[in-house]
Amino acid sequence: MFHSFTYGASWVLSKAGVAVVCLCTVTAAQAEPVEVIALGDSLTAGYGLIDQNGFVPKMRSYLAEQDLDVRLVNAGVSGDTTAGGLSRVEWSLSPSTDALIVALGGNDLLRGLDPSVSRANLEGILQIAEDKELEVLIVGMEAPGNYGPEYKAEFDAMYPELAEAYGAMYFPRFFEGLYSVGSTPAELRDVMQMDGIHPNAEGVDLIVEAMGPAVAELVKRAAE
Repeated sequence: MFHSFTYGASWVLSKAGVAVVCLCTVTAAQAEPVEVIALGDSLTAGYGLIDQNGFVPKMRSYLAEQDLDVRLVNAGVSGDTTAGGLSRVEWSLSPSTDALIVALGGNDLLRGLDPSVSRANLEGILQIAEDKELEVLIVGMEAPGNYGPEYKAEFDAMYPELAEAYGAMYFPRFFEGLYSVGSTPAELRDVMQMDGIHPNAEGVDLIVEAMGPAVAELVKRAAE
């Protein structure tokens, strides 16, 4: 009788052990990092910089400092337009992707593309993200005045309007952090590379400092 009781107790403990193992397995699954895809152009890719000084590596460091468990994937391609982003967004995403940063449009501006075309491409990206139930942060760009006031107004407005239409988060300008230094090429010389288009390592620090809270909020929303 004593032996039977001992065996029974062992069996109960074994079952409890299995329960603990199962619980740990579930907890481990829930603890998977939030995967965020940063879809962009050379600004996202880190053009002209050593790897650790690029936008994505520095944003990873910022998020880690906020105690956020994130897998931030660099899907930046130098020279990419909104059309290029739309053409590759599907295969840039994975089944584990939780959120998307969309930072495109600068090369559309350099080519003087019709804002209605850029808008349609961005909307296509946002529609795909919506279909996949991804949280999205769309990062705006500002057109220069040399294309005329109508072009500028139409281009600048598409980012906040699309963000509102698709329930996405909106960050006004990729270069927002640089405006703490100045707004003219002369004032920004110390935070830009020699081409005057891409930020240097110090410039990336300012960009990440400004945009970081928005990306952190995106991660928190995706984790909910």
